Amino acid sequence: MSEIDFFDARLVDGTGTIITLDNGDVDDISINYSQGAGVRALCNGSWGFTSVEGKFDLKNVIKSAKELSIQMNSYSPAEKIELAPVEAPVVRNAPVTKINPKDVSIEEKVELLKEIEKHARVDGVKSTNVMYAESEMIFRYCNSEGVECEYETIRTGFAVTAVAAENNKYQVGRESRFGVCGYELFDDHNAYHLAESAGKTAVELLSAENSPAGNLPVILDQELAGVFVHEAVGHASEADLVLEGNSILKDKRGESIASPLVNVIDDPTLHEYGYFPFDAEGVQSRKNTIIKDGILNSYLHSRETANKLGGIPGNFRTQGYSLPVVRMSNTYIDNGESGFEEMLEEMKSGVYLMGSRGGQVNTGEGIFQFNAEKGYLIENGEMTTLLKNVSLSGKTLEILKNVEMVGNDLKMHSGRCGKSGQLVPVADGSPHIMISKALVGGV
Repeated sequence: MSEIDFFDARLVDGTGTIITLDNGDVDDISINYSQGAGVRALCNGSWGFTSVEGKFDLKNVIKSAKELSIQMNSYSPAEKIELAPVEAPVVRNAPVTKINPKDVSIEEKVELLKEIEKHARVDGVKSTNVMYAESEMIFRYCNSEGVECEYETIRTGFAVTAVAAENNKYQVGRESRFGVCGYELFDDHNAYHLAESAGKTAVELLSAENSPAGNLPVILDQELAGVFVHEAVGHASEADLVLEGNSILKDKRGESIASPLVNVIDDPTLHEYGYFPFDAEGVQSRKNTIIKDGILNSYLHSRETANKLGGIPGNFRTQGYSLPVVRMSNTYIDNGESGFEEMLEEMKSGVYLMGSRGGQVNTGEGIFQFNAEKGYLIENGEMTTLLKNVSLSGKTLEILKNVEMVGNDLKMHSGRCGKSGQLVPVADGSPHIMISKALVGGV
């Protein structure tokens, strides 16, 4: 196998538990065990990849990946791939689990979820759903350069959804918390209060007014601004998309692409949901400043893209033992100096958008559309009328340039990010931000 230039292997062992309640009744309890490996081999410019589940002989899996890469290279030779050099990682400052979820019985977990559901069922709420999830995963990595490393993570979280109905009209409220932690998550967050908030939001939105439409001054809360920076900026900074020509940020490194107030960071070392001590290539995790004082500073890289574009690797990720791709971790707009009340006073009139109900983004064209959970009219520097069906859309680079104030109240939110058919844990966040002009839509 002298024709092989490089190989590496990712081995994953883990257990996961999911409990769901539908209208207070147990709908599903599932406990899953996963074991497997994913192996890559590089021959000149061709990658071979093999994955296995269950029990396996790693030497045979590596052999299969090597044979595939050699075959690929013989059938369709490609330009030789060079990988950016790296040193073996050191796992340090890992999150500490205070209460292992395995030490809490299923019965206790179900009872807690039932209490959470009761708090979500405020007057006017017609249906509820509560979900609990936990996972314990061991990741091992080795490669032909002699790097061997491993780490273990425990993740825990819950989500509660409430649906209110009146006169054939429906509105939804949702709250969730997920973290790289154990069952102490429920000590750190008031789940009952969050459930009540979800229920109250759903009910209040039944009588809310539709949002005005047009190009308006807006303030985004921490959650929606975090979704914006993740979807519209973070994905566009992923170097594989840049190389494919599917990013509005291609060839813009070193250029001013945002207001000087804007600093965007991706940091897998933070003890947030997207934490990892080393990535799927065994590269030490590190804080990565994507935008610094409005200037595009860096893309997110694998070893291959870092060598091609010039950069530092460390953002190659995978779901389980699938083929890794360039991914974000904990991505956020860093704190500025403004207070929320200052923003209201400065804006005078406009719209305040809160929360997120998803949306879509085209990283190649640099356009996006997001739906807020709710909003408020801002009149004479004060929040007034509650709004429903609020959307935000526009061109990514225009919105970045239109940021006029950045708050000092950064908050992070957790979730899972999809790319290449895979989901990985991430977190995103921001302080409040004020934008001079954005396209707001209402129904």
